[in-house]
Amino acid sequence: MLINDDAGIKEILKTCKTVAIVGCSTNPERPAHYVPKLLQRMGHRIIPVNPQESEILGEKCYASLRDIPDPIDMVDCFRRAELIPEIAEEAIAIGAKVLWMQLDIISMEAAKRAGEAGLKVVMDRCPVPEYLRLFPESIPEYLNMFPERNFSQDIIDTYLQNHGKVVAE
Repeated sequence: MLINDDAGIKEILKTCKTVAIVGCSTNPERPAHYVPKLLQRMGHRIIPVNPQESEILGEKCYASLRDIPDPIDMVDCFRRAELIPEIAEEAIAIGAKVLWMQLDIISMEAAKRAGEAGLKVVMDRCPVPEYLRLFPESIPEYLNMFPERNFSQDIIDTYLQNHGKVVAE
């Protein structure tokens, strides 16, 4: 089932506590590093998936989703769109509840297959700005993560222009 509404995304962010990050990076300049870092800071357990690394952000890294011994709530994908159908199959096989494709990643094939298998699917969105938009109280935590950078508010503003306004309870 494709999730595009605020209530659905908010529910995913509130309930998915263990998140596998496919394509997780050791490079702090890449979204595939700082997105999982924020998810950690917001209370999620991240499990990096990258066959080139042994540990990222203090967590053991796995070569594939199928190698992870623990249950996974959400699979967050930092891979090219043409690779997502295979990742979706792995997400289904391990019993994940959500398949999340990052900004600019759209795979209707993967979304259809994952949805048919009962997974919730989010495409072309990033959990970080969704957190900032749906849980505005998390903005100071995010800005404190990167005190040396000035891009944070610009990223927030651009995302909100493209995906909606801040939602307060």
